[in-house]
Amino acid sequence: MPAVDPEILHSSLLARAGFRHAFFTRRGGHSGPPFDSLHFGANGHDPESLAANVRVAAAALGVEASRLYLVTQVHGRDVATVRGTEPRDDVLAREADVVLTTEGGVACGVKVADCVPVLVADAETGAVAAIHSGWQGTVAGVVGAGVAALRRELGREGRLLAAIGPHIEVCCFEVGDEVASKLGASAPGQPVIDESRGSRPHVDLRRIVRAQLVASGVADDAIDDVAGCTRCDEARFFSYRRDGENSGRLLSAIVSRE
Repeated sequence: MPAVDPEILHSSLLARAGFRHAFFTRRGGHSGPPFDSLHFGANGHDPESLAANVRVAAAALGVEASRLYLVTQVHGRDVATVRGTEPRDDVLAREADVVLTTEGGVACGVKVADCVPVLVADAETGAVAAIHSGWQGTVAGVVGAGVAALRRELGREGRLLAAIGPHIEVCCFEVGDEVASKLGASAPGQPVIDESRGSRPHVDLRRIVRAQLVASGVADDAIDDVAGCTRCDEARFFSYRRDGENSGRLLSAIVSRE
């Protein structure tokens, strides 16, 4: 497949604070159909094209591929803290849904295919975290767990910034009553359930995640929205809700400031 530059979405908030980061779309990688082309999942992937895609992402972020850390995500709230010296494959084998570092020049990333990617940075120290918040993780409080873990590593509150990336938006996130109830309870008092779109409720994950960040002490004006519905926009995004087992995985990552 001919090499092209990856398409990247950025947060102006994180960029102004000097953080290299990327919400990658599906464009600009080496994977063949139906995972074309910047796919980061293990399924439907040969090792060579996966490694090539990791190199593409690392180059775009300005780090060595060995310092772009991902984990095995399990829709929980466990945290993997990295220093930049760990073998990448060892970290990849860890089960977690948050990757964070306080060491400079280390990239932390998460993979999504409808779930919410959240990139968090401390403007004072340059420390960062990447959070994978699917609906189960959202209910489990993974966003708050990630913010709390980053502050523990810092030993102080810090001045946190956050960007919420593309995911399945309220237009497409239709769920059953039980799931809607659990998600509604994860952001008390917020209008996150939309009953007007059809026979089943639709849920606004973006609003929930923002509310959870604010509840964790991140200022509302320190949270950026990077728009995009993964299910709606087939040209730019993978979506498990749309494509099932033929869905690839998108990468969102942030580099700690040196």
